[in-house]
Parts: sequence; structure tokens; C-alpha cells
Amino acid sequence: MRIDKYLWSTRYFKTRNIATEACKKGHIRINEQVVKPSREVYPMDKVVVRKDQINYEFTVLDVPESRVGAKLVDIYRKDTTPKEAFEHNELLKFSKDHYRKKGTGRPTKKDRRDIDGYLDEDAE
Repeated sequence: MRIDKYLWSTRYFKTRNIATEACKKGHIRINEQVVKPSREVYPMDKVVVRKDQINYEFTVLDVPESRVGAKLVDIYRKDTTPKEAFEHNELLKFSKDHYRKKGTGRPTKKDRRDIDGYLDEDAE
């Protein structure tokens, strides 16, 4: 089975076209080699998928006939992604708090609404 079809059928990508584009951009590696979308995938291949700033690593156990349900994905692959990959991504979500401390600088839109709501309550 082609690697782009395999990634689509094991639900790493929503469409096969997105999986093909990821291969063309060099985000997919099989056994440490960047691959084209037409590369065949076989059991025991080690695959690395770069998606959303995380390197997902897994070993191919079997090749499905077609797209499988989310509960059945683990039959076809063994996830070996290290936990550190997910921890780094969690830090990126809170980067806004790192750069601007609460109460400093210009108020955000949410802050402005809260201030307006507070002032409207006092007027009544």
C-alpha cells in the first residue's frame, strides 16, 4: 500500500490529498529516509510523521484494506512517540502568557468587554 494511502487509512490525515502534500513537503520519513507519496509501506517499517510541530513515530504492524475506524487503528500500527514530543507542544499553547503578563500593556478585546460589562453594571 502507498504511504499516503496508509496514513489516510490509519487516520493520521483527514484526506488522502493532505497526506500526499505532507509527503511532498518532506514531513514523512520511513526508516529515516524522506519518501515520496507513492512509496510502498510494509510491516515492520518505522515511520515518522511531522504534524502540528510534533514528530509522531510508529511501527507498521499490518496494512489495512481501506480506511479503518479510530478504535481499530492500533491493530495496524504500534505507537512509539516519546512523551517529550507532546510536552513541548503544550508549552507553545501558553506562549502568549509568557510574552505579556496579565494587566500590562493595552487591554485585549476580552479585557475591554469585561471592563465595559463592569461599568454598565455600576450605572444601573
